[in-house]
Amino acid sequence: MRGRIALQSTSCEIQRTGFSVSRKLWECARVLASLLKRQHPANHAHHCTATDDAIHLRMTTYPKSPKEMTRGMMYFPRMLDKIRLHLRGALHEDYQENFGALKAADGVCCNFLRVHHRDLIERVKQGGTDEEILEWCFEKGRRLNDGDLFVWNGFASKLGWRDSITPRLEQRKKEMGIADRNDIQCIPDLIDFDEGRMD
Repeated sequence: MRGRIALQSTSCEIQRTGFSVSRKLWECARVLASLLKRQHPANHAHHCTATDDAIHLRMTTYPKSPKEMTRGMMYFPRMLDKIRLHLRGALHEDYQENFGALKAADGVCCNFLRVHHRDLIERVKQGGTDEEILEWCFEKGRRLNDGDLFVWNGFASKLGWRDSITPRLEQRKKEMGIADRNDIQCIPDLIDFDEGRMD
């Protein structure tokens, strides 16, 4: 493991040094921080130098939430963020397997737009805002209307909720020790929890 975590219980601070830290190690750190908060609530209130979100951000660079939108299209900003991290060599190994994969969110999103992920990577290399790159997708692939966006956002926002992905979602929750979290009902919820945007 190339990462190293220093835990300072007096300040409840979790810092990252080195390179990427595995997510399992982060989960352990999160539990420890939670225990410290419960055992020393007063000290935590006055001396804690990092919230859960700050802990996440210090330990690795995460792509944007899958719930963010570009011109009304959910997930697109996250896909571009992953490409930009990839181009900088900063995309965590946990994301590599599904990066651009045809049956993963990247591939499904590109297919919906009728563009190839490899071509999208080349376009991102040229720079530009998310809005400009989405317009490029509309020109190279197909332009989405309001009905298309309604269908896409319904799919992207509820993936894992009462569908073929539900067993995978439940398995991941068990592995993470949050099987009882009924508020985490879909893959976007799980991602936001895992990346520190959801308590």
